[in-house]
Amino acid sequence: MKIAAITDDGKTISQHFGRAPYYIVVTIEDGKITHSEMRDKLGHAQFQVEGKDDEQHDGKQPHGYGPAAEDRHNRMAEAIGDCEVLLCRGMGMGAFESMKARNIFPVVTDIVNVEEAVLVYANGQIVNHVEKLH
Repeated sequence: MKIAAITDDGKTISQHFGRAPYYIVVTIEDGKITHSEMRDKLGHAQFQVEGKDDEQHDGKQPHGYGPAAEDRHNRMAEAIGDCEVLLCRGMGMGAFESMKARNIFPVVTDIVNVEEAVLVYANGQIVNHVEKLH
């Protein structure tokens, strides 16, 4: 199983999905970490350069929804299309739903250490703090 986590440094899970510059992708076999690799992640910094970070809201959709947001989320997910799970410490509801639509199960955790969170998830003991979605 491959589990992705958003990260700034490869060791800790970042606070916000959209702002993190990397994914760390961890492979789990028989309950143990067998491999990990850093992957670049698109985020707010790249979308601002492209001029796509400012959404036009019609008042009917909350932040993180709509065609432009869905496109950004899909582009962010491309790098982890081979992963089953995405660990983060904060995320918008639109990104959360977009990941689920791509069959990547998002988990909002309060565990900071990547390896610890991955092993807790693999053991079926992680708590998904969906109340932290915004």
